[in-house]
Amino acid sequence: MVDVPVEQRPEELEEGLWTSFQQAGSDHEYYESWLALQAGYVRGAVCAQLMVHRGENRFAVVAKWPERQGLDERLEGLARKVIADQCGLLEETDEPGRYDLAYPLLIEDAVESVVTFEVVAGDERALQAVMEQLQWGVSWLEVLMRRHRWREDNLLLAKLQAGVDILAVTLNEESFLGAAMVLAAETAAAVDCERVSIGLLHGRRLKLHAVSHSSDVDQKMALTRLIEGAMEEAVFQQSEIRYPPPEESKEICREHEALSRQQAMAAVVTLPLMQHDMVLGAITCERGADRPFSQEDCEFLTGIAGLAGPALITQFQNDWPLPAKIGRAFADSLGMLLGASHLALKLVLLCVAGLVVALYSLTMEYRLAADTILEGAIQRSVVVPFDGYINEAPVRAGDLVHEGDLLCALDSRDLTLEKVAKFSQFRQSERQYQDAIAQHDRSRASILKAKLAQSQAEIDLLDAQLARTKLTAPFSGLVVTGDLSQRLGSAVEQGEVLFQVAPLNEYRVILKVDERRVSDVTVGQHGELVLSSLPNLVYPFTVTKLTPFTVAEEGRNYFRVEARLDEVDGRVRPGMEGVGKVSVDRRRAVSIWTRDFVEWIRLFTWKWMP
Repeated sequence: MVDVPVEQRPEELEEGLWTSFQQAGSDHEYYESWLALQAGYVRGAVCAQLMVHRGENRFAVVAKWPERQGLDERLEGLARKVIADQCGLLEETDEPGRYDLAYPLLIEDAVESVVTFEVVAGDERALQAVMEQLQWGVSWLEVLMRRHRWREDNLLLAKLQAGVDILAVTLNEESFLGAAMVLAAETAAAVDCERVSIGLLHGRRLKLHAVSHSSDVDQKMALTRLIEGAMEEAVFQQSEIRYPPPEESKEICREHEALSRQQAMAAVVTLPLMQHDMVLGAITCERGADRPFSQEDCEFLTGIAGLAGPALITQFQNDWPLPAKIGRAFADSLGMLLGASHLALKLVLLCVAGLVVALYSLTMEYRLAADTILEGAIQRSVVVPFDGYINEAPVRAGDLVHEGDLLCALDSRDLTLEKVAKFSQFRQSERQYQDAIAQHDRSRASILKAKLAQSQAEIDLLDAQLARTKLTAPFSGLVVTGDLSQRLGSAVEQGEVLFQVAPLNEYRVILKVDERRVSDVTVGQHGELVLSSLPNLVYPFTVTKLTPFTVAEEGRNYFRVEARLDEVDGRVRPGMEGVGKVSVDRRRAVSIWTRDFVEWIRLFTWKWMP
């Protein structure tokens, strides 16, 4: 059996343990005193150790009890399980009556520390008492860790407040030089520096612009060249450089060493000023050798550089003259195009360039499009031969008719009655003429003969009029206009157009060509027509005539161009509309697509040119 330490009750703990715990001057002393106290309160404690979170999922043993005991791998393994499960664990060892216990300290759902104990316990009640003691005891660790966090948060808040104040006074300046001088002075006061210098890159050379506690920067001074050299050293390495350097530093600091020697081994730190992931300048801080820059100082200066640096660089660029801004924008665009980054942008530009070259090299047939309407090659009008009334109208617009088919019949009753009256007069005159011949009255017979001729002429006229009461189709074709079905019995006047008939085997294509494109059309050119009612069929045509007058429609002027269909089928009808395209020649595709825009630019330029 392993020797068990003598049990102690809480009131029997040595007063020295509480005194050392209360007067702990460091975290290490605090942890050791706390663990010793816990070991005194836990009955049957054999050994114990405390692990604390050190960042990035790393835990380290900061205290153990007894102090001379080595690291117990079994207790450490149990602690790792507790960290993974985030809850207390109890495991029985190989020896009867001995147990391993571990309990975590959780702060905001994260394990901050784990305390592990090996104890000797006779029953479950004793183990429960040990676990309760650990639950109460870790609150002392929580107080310490929350105190550290509170200090860190206050320090961070103070740094942020100081950084924002410095940024505010920097932005309040209207010029770059004023802003740079204010930033240098405020930074020197905030970090207690003897000198703060600010410089920016001009091409590949860095130039010093502002120095705290100095209104003028002499570029010829040896100190100025040393400061610029230190800045260039940090800019080219794109990292913070501190002198004297920390033990883990790997940066080259030769220029910083030279500056430090010139200033009696002063402490120097340089931080790059960045904008859009590009180093465009640096800020260098100096102070006495007896006050080297700490890690907290460097973090504060990094915050200032991150806040005020981009604002200062933007103000510097805003002070450039316009030609310099244009040149800088062109250089940035060229750098994006030719540099190693922005691969997607380069691919897009390459595709656009390839498309432009392809479109410029591509040639295609230039076809002039125009709205089109079909008309019959011949359109015969059927008009009223004399005043009358409509008696019959068997056809209307859209009907197919054959030559001689009845289109309309006028009321012939009045003409028939008039013919009967004229025929009676003719008969009477004929009897009188026979009597005069029988009586050998030559003079009277001559007069009656003339009346007979007049009556016969009038009868022939009435017969002709009666024949013309029936209006028939002059040829086979389609009735284009005319619908008298609602006008039966109504009066019509002589010369009134009742119907228009067009043939079905000859058509005239009328293209409405824009006045800007009529110069492209010549007689004899070929084209194709697609009708709105027959979109799946293409009808070829040939241009036959260009009319010398324009038609105004929808605010545009159009020339009337006539063409002839090369092929006709029975589905085509006069009055159908569609789109016709006249083949002009072969041209570059880009010139066809941009022609309207180019011509508008030319006309606009000509209009406003003096």
